[in-house]
Amino acid sequence: MCGIALLRLRKPLDHYLDEHGTALYGLNKMVLMMEKQHNRGQDGAGLAGVKLDMPPGQRYISRYRSTDPKPIQDIFTRIQNRIEERLDGKPERLKDAAWVKENVAFACDVYLGHLRYGTYGGNSIEACHPFLRQSNYMSRNLLVAGNFNMTNVDELFDELVNLGQHPKEKADTVTVMEKIGHFLDKENRRLHQIAKDELGLNKMERSRYQANHLDMPRVLEKASRDWDGGYAMGGIIGQGDAFLVRDPHGIRPAFYFVNDEVAVVASERPVIQTAFGVSADEVHEVPPGHMVWIRRNGDVSVEPVRPAAPRAACSFERIYFSRANDGEIYRERIELGRRLTDRVMAAAGGDFDRTVFSFIPNTAEIAFYGLVKGAEDALKRQKSAQLIAKGSAITPADIEQVMSARPRVEKIAWKDVKLRTFITEDSSRNDMVAHVYDSTYGIVQPDDSIVALDDSIVRGTTLKQSILRMLDRLNPKRIVVVSSAPQIRYPDCYGIDMAKMGDFIAFQAAVSLLRERGMDSVLDQAYASAKAELAKPMAEQRNAVQAVYAPFTDEELSDRIAQLLTPAGTRAEVHVVYQTVADLHEACPNSPGDWYFTGNYPTPGGTRVANRAFVNYMEGKTGRAY
Repeated sequence: MCGIALLRLRKPLDHYLDEHGTALYGLNKMVLMMEKQHNRGQDGAGLAGVKLDMPPGQRYISRYRSTDPKPIQDIFTRIQNRIEERLDGKPERLKDAAWVKENVAFACDVYLGHLRYGTYGGNSIEACHPFLRQSNYMSRNLLVAGNFNMTNVDELFDELVNLGQHPKEKADTVTVMEKIGHFLDKENRRLHQIAKDELGLNKMERSRYQANHLDMPRVLEKASRDWDGGYAMGGIIGQGDAFLVRDPHGIRPAFYFVNDEVAVVASERPVIQTAFGVSADEVHEVPPGHMVWIRRNGDVSVEPVRPAAPRAACSFERIYFSRANDGEIYRERIELGRRLTDRVMAAAGGDFDRTVFSFIPNTAEIAFYGLVKGAEDALKRQKSAQLIAKGSAITPADIEQVMSARPRVEKIAWKDVKLRTFITEDSSRNDMVAHVYDSTYGIVQPDDSIVALDDSIVRGTTLKQSILRMLDRLNPKRIVVVSSAPQIRYPDCYGIDMAKMGDFIAFQAAVSLLRERGMDSVLDQAYASAKAELAKPMAEQRNAVQAVYAPFTDEELSDRIAQLLTPAGTRAEVHVVYQTVADLHEACPNSPGDWYFTGNYPTPGGTRVANRAFVNYMEGKTGRAY
């Protein structure tokens, strides 16, 4: 779920000095775009820049990366310190654009920024993007940063080995960069031969020819042929070309904006709107399977790279990950909450007077507004029926009494984010975790039902150890935990990296029901089927794990989940209500990716991951499935 920011200045630095009062316009915009995407990764950050047309012997590529607790601030503080040192007490130098470009690090023409959301591996500086593949030839230098997970890293690694390379590690970032680098080298060799054999240019002229004629769609088309996964991949070539390529299913998000001053790509639309003060209709989605190609000369085009594939944009982006200040996402989350109303009220007993609506901070807030709107609409219908029933005998007092009813909306849960669980003993740590959330006392009455909306329920650990205990201390009659996402049943190998079957509370519920009903054979048969599928070529596999859920309705699984999550000694009735997949698709029509809920993966590698994850579970293995 990492964040990307790519910026190309389409005019010389003196233009920005004249028009915007600073030759560091691009750097300032990168600060904004990275800060506005800090939700997409706080494990690390990186910024790289390339200066165009620098003479030999002068640095033209700059890069900082950080794993500081505040990595964005750390990077830009270091840059600011370098600028101050270079100014040597003469701030007026910043009014000389030529001096700035020659002397100030990161006074670049092209920038690539990255926010790291670590899902696997260490959190060392080596794991932070952008990655750099260096060369003494400008058009062979490559910077890469991405929001991606590849499901077939082993195969990609083997391809590099078969090409004669000796990769330094088996990681998707390294393998992807080296694959791009391989075909970038081939493109340079192709252009070199044209310049030499057909045009008769000397060596320096050949180098310039290569720099001016790189066919980056050709490079990316060849490099990405065997990629299986979700990706939005950004890069800069040392001579100034830049690109952002998106996977053919559109799994990972990317948006772009171009005017006469800049060409910009980012992971979220509002980032660009805020940083450049433009409207939503001026910011465009990068089409799936396409690349935004920003040439060395500043020309911009959107080029096809991969063949068209069924759209599978990640619905988790819409449910909770992307920031909701995108107007479309805001409306979708409102609708996700609204569509839960009827089932929530049925679980809560149908009595608005005795139902308290709240949410689990903080990402469920917008869907909660939708739930409240739905409750208001339902109560309005109830009021109308009551008034009609009164007929001609209705009195002003009757009207006042009916019209005064409204949903009881309260802030029940408070998250103490900075509470430190530093005690080492397990029992003591569990007690501390149980108090990460606190509650508002004196609001809930003994006959009340509490409705608590969350954006998703994956493992349910926090619910069991903290939230349900906290809500039960308020002494309600009933607790209804609501998820604005459907039941998460399968690994997500394209983004968040939820990779282990045994972690999912929905899977635990299915296994529990199978064993309770003497249906262990379903697990055994699914295990045998999954192993058989894994013996097939990746493209021919089907998802054998779907058989585990097939015997049960959504409601049966939700009821068992409620039982599994209810802490011992809980006095209130506990119910769990999930979003339905059908309502998810109605609320988020342009983001049909739902593999974590349905097991319908858009790429063959996803299906293989599901089968491997299940086999690992059955064999007691705890490693990743890819």
